[in-house]
Amino acid sequence: MGLDIRIPIGFMFTIFGVIITIYGIFTNSNTEMYAKSLSININLWMGLLMLVFGGLMLYFAKRKKTK
Repeated sequence: MGLDIRIPIGFMFTIFGVIITIYGIFTNSNTEMYAKSLSININLWMGLLMLVFGGLMLYFAKRKKTK
């Protein structure tokens, strides 16, 4: 079978990671928004984490195809 679940998961996390990272960058100066999260820009950090995870999924899917 040619169905590899890592490809759609990788694309989904990469797209959401880009959106959340951009939102975190644009709302970085809003200190009221991040008061509940101990002044940590959680949107930026979670967006970057999602980008890394999505990139890893796509990398492992491509690596599997080449073997």
